[in-house]
Amino acid sequence: MMTLLGSVALSLAILVPLAGALVRFRAHYNPKGLQLDAEGGVQPHTGPVISSFFSMLKRVHRIEGWPGLYKGLMPSLLSTLVITFFLMMFLSDSNLRHGTYSAPDAGVVGILVYSIFAMLVSLPQVIITNRAITTPHKLPYFNPIYSLRVLLTPTERRRPWILYLTPGLLAAQVTHIAYIVLGLRSMRQLLLPELANPGIPRREEISSVKLAIFLVIILLSTIILTPLEVISIRLSIQRNHAAPEFNSISQEEEGDADEATEYAGVEEDVIGLRTEREPYVSLIDCGKRIIEEEGWGALYRAWWLTTLGSLGGALS
Repeated sequence: MMTLLGSVALSLAILVPLAGALVRFRAHYNPKGLQLDAEGGVQPHTGPVISSFFSMLKRVHRIEGWPGLYKGLMPSLLSTLVITFFLMMFLSDSNLRHGTYSAPDAGVVGILVYSIFAMLVSLPQVIITNRAITTPHKLPYFNPIYSLRVLLTPTERRRPWILYLTPGLLAAQVTHIAYIVLGLRSMRQLLLPELANPGIPRREEISSVKLAIFLVIILLSTIILTPLEVISIRLSIQRNHAAPEFNSISQEEEGDADEATEYAGVEEDVIGLRTEREPYVSLIDCGKRIIEEEGWGALYRAWWLTTLGSLGGALS
């Protein structure tokens, strides 16, 4: 029990700052064109230019310090504790000791349904975590009601199910899951069925040619998966707000929050966020606007992390 909780604490201590930097890097709005000021004049974009994942990590620490690196800790901790409690309740002691757990082996369709169900259960937590990471406001660790008032609009607090209606977000998540389960998993079963067997296969059991082909497929899959992950982050931080002067998907207007909040950065914000007046309206619209406003490179930020994750998941 103590060993399990210790491993959870160590994992969070390492992964939360890295995940936070990744979310901020991909959420950062950095338009390539000129902007119009309040009087209609043309002026260049003056926001921060952040070129890499590690630059973002250093920028977060420089502006917000260690508390900034651990933004999003509490929702991540709560979700991890719930999952850990579930595993302790329903898995055998042997599985817990060996750290073995995987989705039920029910065929491709069963795994797809299971994965989509798990995504639906965790989607509100993902939205709240991403917003907690990207908000410029300072959030207390032990006052969730206050934090939710900052992160969610009045519409979302009154009707929390509207989070599932965030334009394009479910489509991006389901497409990502379907590609991994129906695409990568099926290709692994076709080329390397030995990896599905219990234990580590012997070297002579695996064809070097088929392994090389599968690795190339994983690398090429980055072209599809990375934009989906970037788009998912952009859509998850787009708040739903219904008011006469907005449409139903417009983000919260300045001053709509119930109370003033303290900013985490003393002199500047870590990242720039896109204007609240022109929200993305769909998965396709989000991708097109990112390309038009920020260029193709914005869709492939930290692509190598997606590649590493795909390799780890496919070969495990």
